Amino acid sequence: MVSNKIIRDIWVISEGGIVVFSRVYEKTLDEQLFGALLTALNSFAEEIAQDGLSNFELRDMRFTILKRAHFIFIANSDNKIKSKKVLQELQDVMDKFFTVYSKETIDNWDNDVSVFSNFDKEIEDSLDDPIKKMEKAFW
Repeated sequence: MVSNKIIRDIWVISEGGIVVFSRVYEKTLDEQLFGALLTALNSFAEEIAQDGLSNFELRDMRFTILKRAHFIFIANSDNKIKSKKVLQELQDVMDKFFTVYSKETIDNWDNDVSVFSNFDKEIEDSLDDPIKKMEKAFW
C-alpha cells in the first residue's frame, strides 16, 4: 500500500521567529535556531520580493512556505512530489491550525509554545512517518 502522505516534517513559526510547533523526524538543528534562521531569510527575501520566500530546495528535499496571520508554516517533502500537491496539503494544515486555535487564543498568546503541543494529533493524516513506512515495507 502506497502512502498518500506527502509532508515529512513541519514547523509553525511566529513572526518573531519562535517555533510554536514542529514535528521533525531527523533533528539535526535546534528548532528555535531553525525558526530564527528561516524568519531572517524570509525577511531578507521580502526586501527583494514583496511576498518573500515561497519554497527552496536542499538536495532531495523541498521546503514549502506559507504565511498567514503572523505565522510562517514550513513543510518539507521529497522534491519528486509535485509542488502543487505539497502546497495544497500545507494549506490544509494551516487551515486546521486556525480552526483548532481560535483568533482569541492566538491574539492572547503569551509565547508559551505548549499551547500548540497537541497540534500533531490534528494533522496526523497529513504527515508522513518514515518509521511506519519502513515497518510496512518489512511486514
